[in-house]
Amino acid sequence: MVENLFFSRDESWMRFNERVLEEALDESNPLLERVKFLAITASNLDEFVEIRVAGFLQRIEDGYNLVQPPDEGGLAPQERLDMLMAHMHEFVQEQYRCWNESLLPALEKEKVRVLRWNELSDRAREHALEFYENEVDPLLTPVTVDPSHPFPRVLNKALCIGLLLRSRRKSAKTTPVLGVVTVPRALPRLIPLESQTGYYDFILLHELVESQVDRMYRGYEVLSKSAFRVTRNSNLYLQEEESRSLLESVRTELHNRRKGDAVRLEIESSAEEEMVERLRTNFELDPVQVFRTNGPVNLSRLMNLYSEAKKADLKDPPFLAKELKLSAKSSDIFDELRKHDVLLHHPFDSYKAVEGFIALGADDPAVISMKQTLYRTSKDSSIFRALTQAGATKEVTVVVELMARFDEDSNIRWARELEDAGVGVYHGIYGFKTHCKLALLVRRDPDGVVRRYAHLGTGNYNPVTARFYTDISLLTSRPELTEAAQKVFNHLTAETELDSYAPLLVAPLTLAQGVIDLIDREAEHARQGKPAAIVAKMNGLLDRRTVESLYAASQAGVQIDLIVRGMCSLRPGLKGVSENIRVRSIVGRFLEHSRIFCFSNDGNEEIYCGSADWMPRNLVERCEVLYPVVQPNLHKRLRHEILAAYLADNVKARLLQPSGEYIRAPKEGAPFNAQEFLMRVAEGSDEKVPGETGSHPHHHAKSRHVEQSPVEGEESSQELASDAVE
Repeated sequence: MVENLFFSRDESWMRFNERVLEEALDESNPLLERVKFLAITASNLDEFVEIRVAGFLQRIEDGYNLVQPPDEGGLAPQERLDMLMAHMHEFVQEQYRCWNESLLPALEKEKVRVLRWNELSDRAREHALEFYENEVDPLLTPVTVDPSHPFPRVLNKALCIGLLLRSRRKSAKTTPVLGVVTVPRALPRLIPLESQTGYYDFILLHELVESQVDRMYRGYEVLSKSAFRVTRNSNLYLQEEESRSLLESVRTELHNRRKGDAVRLEIESSAEEEMVERLRTNFELDPVQVFRTNGPVNLSRLMNLYSEAKKADLKDPPFLAKELKLSAKSSDIFDELRKHDVLLHHPFDSYKAVEGFIALGADDPAVISMKQTLYRTSKDSSIFRALTQAGATKEVTVVVELMARFDEDSNIRWARELEDAGVGVYHGIYGFKTHCKLALLVRRDPDGVVRRYAHLGTGNYNPVTARFYTDISLLTSRPELTEAAQKVFNHLTAETELDSYAPLLVAPLTLAQGVIDLIDREAEHARQGKPAAIVAKMNGLLDRRTVESLYAASQAGVQIDLIVRGMCSLRPGLKGVSENIRVRSIVGRFLEHSRIFCFSNDGNEEIYCGSADWMPRNLVERCEVLYPVVQPNLHKRLRHEILAAYLADNVKARLLQPSGEYIRAPKEGAPFNAQEFLMRVAEGSDEKVPGETGSHPHHHAKSRHVEQSPVEGEESSQELASDAVE
């Protein structure tokens, strides 16, 4: 069957989150890093529920279950949702098993304790009550649900305490009523306690609030109490014809998002069944949408434990990124870029070089104009400040993506502040997110020549995430690249369209076909008996047409190594279809975010980097850019240091099997951790990737699969027939 050739995107995403959970269980990781990985799995699952699960429910409600074609696995929306729900319930059980059986006992051994109210010493209880009186109580609003007090509007992912109450008044009905207290979002979820020397003790905020509910509900008997949380549909529904502007439309929908339909109820497993049923009925949820938690309702808040427990020995050792040093004869970065390109691999290379490039553009009177895309950035970003400053004296154009998922509110504020500072602000092309990472400075150099200087990246202009996301930056003054970047900005601000943006590949115009052409070229070389190989690193691989081209290339004899962090619908290792394709995923200390694509091209190797994964949303639904890296030493670094390291990893790498399972890479030879190797290189080590000799891109193509019994239909040689969570 055709569907056997493709994995379901959503099941593939669940597999990715399982790989993150494996890191929380891995005792070779420092203990607090394991806690952080568990928190990340919960945050990931939140977003998946808000977007993907909500989308399934919405389509089913709208009747698409009967008319929508089957997904990659051949299932209708309701069938896929049923499978996902079962998978999610199993996953949640594994999360809490990890917390209760692995992390909590290990933390206690290291004198880090998360205590219940009844476990507190007198001194700790006194300290907690003082915090409650001063910080918590003024923010609480207890509600009793009755005819004069309707059920309160529970905000998306707000932690609440539900109570079953019986009035002590003689005239009152004996039927219990429901009480709801929202736990303040403004306060940390873990409260540090006074504890004996050497211990780090905490109590969960909701436990502290629960301990005082009798005071809040005087006149009632508290029959039971339990923390709960509701996740709501967080999709935006824009109606262009009713909006005066995209900005106003997004603002309106952000308000609506907070009130979206409930999708999931999380509640402590100790909750009384009567309370669960009352809440479930109120939120109009099916039983399968209720998740019982054997521990803290919101595990993502355990991230606070990582920051609050000051135990360096339980964390990764600190890493200091390598600073960019200019040549002795260069007066500034512009002088340097007139001589050669600069390639940076973050976070191993400091992001300060990119910040400095933008800041110098704002400060330098010789810089005439600045153009930049902003998808996500951070509060108090130096890049944002530089653009704001430059708006007073230069021609500054910024393309702000208002619909960057969950960053819309902050992006709206920044857009208005930029406009107030004199910056020309644009929102790209309606219907297409602007996801490309481009900055372009125009400068009148000392020789009187006006030149363009560009930054082309794979990651957002966010100095915070740049410390733990791996990304590639290229700084260049090459006319062919900077002129093409200028054309991309013209496309974003004026919707001009050209037949070619060479040497750039630009979505949604030339990128999708350009990728297919590059893959097909390798296939043709293989048919002619020439060397043919592809090494591609990305976050997700879902585009069906691209996968089909990879299958065809494999059948032609092309050696293909894919490094795909997250979702992958391609099935490697299928007899007669994808025997020459290997897929690996690396989950480690840093979030793998760089996109690097290498094509052997009969010995004339080409490498592209950029913002786009091989997914439909990137290839046809967004404005994206891939750029070539042509300078020989930078080309060599990408292929024989960076990509080679990821292909040699046998510590953090998992290999995708034909069945859809991921297994650890075999420990052949000495253990090799790619990220640790790249850190050592940044710190000055001159060690090389094991076995790397500078040969063709498939030098490391032998990172094999462990053989498994084929599943039904894998022997077939028949012809091949959202938007993802970020």
